Amino acid sequence: MASKKDMRRADLIVPYAEPAKEKSDADMGSTLASTLPMAAIFTRNKMIGWTAVVFSLQTWLSETKEQKRTASTPSYFSVGMAFMSLIVGYMPLFLPPPPNQAGAGSGTEAPAAVPPS
Repeated sequence: MASKKDMRRADLIVPYAEPAKEKSDADMGSTLASTLPMAAIFTRNKMIGWTAVVFSLQTWLSETKEQKRTASTPSYFSVGMAFMSLIVGYMPLFLPPPPNQAGAGSGTEAPAAVPPS
């Protein structure tokens, strides 16, 4: 058994080359970091706002040089939007909405019935 020859040929060895990444590969972290602040602003949900802050900070801190080069907007814009969503969520605490006046409608309800004369 020790007399077996190694049949592998050095001239046939092909070195491994990692395939190039396609541009269509979306980064899920940056997608969440840009869409969660908008969802928090539209719903005025504080929990979504805090989640947006965490995701945007995580995306900003883990950004690679390649992502910085190919990104359409800098990551700190996502962080700013996340903090803006928190401001919008907590705005009623600092700027309360005006009180509703009794009998005053919003203009979207059905018209009142006219009493018979």
